[in-house]
Amino acid sequence: MNMNSGTNFLIRRGNIRDLPALEQLYAQARAFMRESGNPDQWGEDKPTLEQIQQDINLGYSFVCMENGRLAAAFSFHTKGEPTYAHIEGEGWPDNGDYGVVHRLATGASRTGAAAHCLAWSRAHCRQLRIDTHEKNILMQQLLEKMGFTPCGTIYLEDGSPRLAYYR
Repeated sequence: MNMNSGTNFLIRRGNIRDLPALEQLYAQARAFMRESGNPDQWGEDKPTLEQIQQDINLGYSFVCMENGRLAAAFSFHTKGEPTYAHIEGEGWPDNGDYGVVHRLATGASRTGAAAHCLAWSRAHCRQLRIDTHEKNILMQQLLEKMGFTPCGTIYLEDGSPRLAYYR
């Protein structure tokens, strides 16, 4: 898998040595989401340290580096997502294999990093699915700008609704 798409960003797999930087990045992302009117999606503790470690252990953790510094992080895999099996609304336009992005976060002033992570993920699968909180207006705008189509509502394991997108 070619991890670099020729921009000033470099995507590589996350590893256990990245944990302190990842924890700091996600803390910044939570603060930014609160300031942007989205205090509920990740609350005070999501993603948890256990989720981040599990992503690393499963090979799902990816980091986006810019000039040697952590610009963004996300989870990506092509193993399917159980919570995507039931969707209310339009529904998924394609039931074939797909990639999933979760826990996409950028650091302060990392313009373009989230879009790069999504484009990289899309280049590594036939179709890409992602979900976000109804209050995460900035993510919804980015997804629509990048050609993602809203497909309806999925529900997390705890019953929380999320807006589902496809590309």
